[in-house]
Amino acid sequence: MATPRTALVTGANRGIGLATAQALHGAGWRVVLAARDPDAARTAAAETGSRAVGVPLDVTLPESVAAARAAAGPVDALVSNAGVLLDAGYDPLTVPVDLVRATLDVNVLGAWRVCQTFVPDMVRGGWGRVVLLSSGAGTFSNGLFPGAPGYAMSKTAVNGLTTLLATATRGTGVLVNAVNPGPTRTRMLPDGRGTARQAATDVVQALGLPDDGPTGALFRSGRIAGW
Repeated sequence: MATPRTALVTGANRGIGLATAQALHGAGWRVVLAARDPDAARTAAAETGSRAVGVPLDVTLPESVAAARAAAGPVDALVSNAGVLLDAGYDPLTVPVDLVRATLDVNVLGAWRVCQTFVPDMVRGGWGRVVLLSSGAGTFSNGLFPGAPGYAMSKTAVNGLTTLLATATRGTGVLVNAVNPGPTRTRMLPDGRGTARQAATDVVQALGLPDDGPTGALFRSGRIAGW
């Protein structure tokens, strides 16, 4: 029996992250569930199944990311899901810049830090899949959402990061794409229309792209969408 591939999912203790980890486990992957709270990570892993492990990971702390890499080892796929929404209800003229900074630290720099730590292993191995969670709030095709400007800007930057990483890894066997799950009912967005399980389906589909599949693209409901 072939050794299952390993995927690391950040922010995996609840919501889209947990649903993605469980879907991957159900599809036969070994899954590393990463979360800031070590107990939450371990509990989520225990609930996911026998091929799941939980590791503490705070994407804003370089030492925490390094420790997670030491604990998890190389992975074949990365789902950058950890994120925050801190400035709902503000507009670009009134939002406290400290909230914007905190948002960017998690949603953009945290994602970048995790990718810098885990993606080089994939490049050396000649195969890998990376999915970054984006949002329609940060796409120019939809129009950036002014009611949470820091969050919207962070997701625009995530889209840019996706294309940069895709260009840097092109031809290595690593595919890097973003997924816009749409308004999803989670703790971050209690009134969202979609379910975490539906969002997870989109993420898993992007992780399952063939070797000649697209890289540097944004997916929405399984199809490439406009930035």
